[in-house]
Amino acid sequence: MISVNDARTQLLALVRQLEAETVPLAEAAGRVLAQDVVARRDQPPFSASAMDGYAVNAAEVERHAMFKVIGEAAAGHGFQGRVGAGQAVRIFTGALVPDGASFVVIQEDVSRTGDLITITSEPGANSNIRPRGGDFLAGQTVSSPRLLTAADIALLAAMNIPSVPVTRRPEVALISTGDELVMPGDTPEADQIIVSNTFGLKAMLDGLGARARILPIARDTRSALRTAFELAEGADLVVTIGGASVGDHDLVADVAADLGLQRSFYKVAMRPGKPLMAGRMNTAAMVGLPGNPVSAMVCGQVFLAPMIRAMLGLPTTEPAFQTARLAKALPANGPREHYMRAQLDAEGLQVFDNQDSSLLTVLAKANALLVRPPHDPARSVGEMVRYLPI
Repeated sequence: MISVNDARTQLLALVRQLEAETVPLAEAAGRVLAQDVVARRDQPPFSASAMDGYAVNAAEVERHAMFKVIGEAAAGHGFQGRVGAGQAVRIFTGALVPDGASFVVIQEDVSRTGDLITITSEPGANSNIRPRGGDFLAGQTVSSPRLLTAADIALLAAMNIPSVPVTRRPEVALISTGDELVMPGDTPEADQIIVSNTFGLKAMLDGLGARARILPIARDTRSALRTAFELAEGADLVVTIGGASVGDHDLVADVAADLGLQRSFYKVAMRPGKPLMAGRMNTAAMVGLPGNPVSAMVCGQVFLAPMIRAMLGLPTTEPAFQTARLAKALPANGPREHYMRAQLDAEGLQVFDNQDSSLLTVLAKANALLVRPPHDPARSVGEMVRYLPI
């Protein structure tokens, strides 16, 4: 068995950053920016009023000063003339500030009679003008790699960037194996169960930016497994669930080897998830996950997630461990790194009593994985411990 860190290192060595593709800006949210992009204009592209009011010369602004209104400026409809001494232009938020004006007196500070206005309140020092390029200037760069959020999309739109270079989504093929499995909605026999791992992993991987596809269940025969691997052709990552152990019906390793798998390792010193296998199969990385649903999902968090990030060109540093106060005492840990389902609440980190790797109800209640190193000593209430948010 190898350590979790060694397994992660070897898994990352199996993948590379994928090529870039260009997509319309409206479809770029949640994608990873693959190349730096440059603003094509200033924002705002002109000095703009930040308030509704009157545009005047700043040198003339004082309480009780009077001005003659000579025109109006609205957003998209600028005033074409020039503001001279003693003159004002009625202006609205977002409008271009006319030549000769350098201050906007807000309308609440003004009284108006016909075409004459008087500043009735202390106008303050703020000019109420947004200067040209106050947000960004033409040529300003948005650096890659960057997971594009809604705010990023708005920024790129304002920069007049209609399409964006993004990293291609990793294609992941998910293969559940076993005669005991049927799809949700089917009617299982007395000795069968509903497959859940592929659906949970698809949700996880899609959320990380991959495009995961669920292949038909591979039965416990060599021909069925061969067919499943053929259907996975073209994927960047092939993930099998179950069948990677050493039982008489665990055929994944043998069939994968027949198809050219160059195995990197088998078995990791962790709980849950010990029977983990990985390698390269032709142009794809291949990971064989254990069949227990919690084992598969935990391995997805610990191993598959950094592989997807690497393929997207995002940093793949150590997991972002956090610390919390332990709310319940724990006995000493064994020889494997243990990822324990837990719930973080106001009292601290509550570790669930039953850590059986088949219990999806416990996983669904958990919002954290308490991470215990091998041979970690007994822990008391109140001690600070490491965990991964999930």
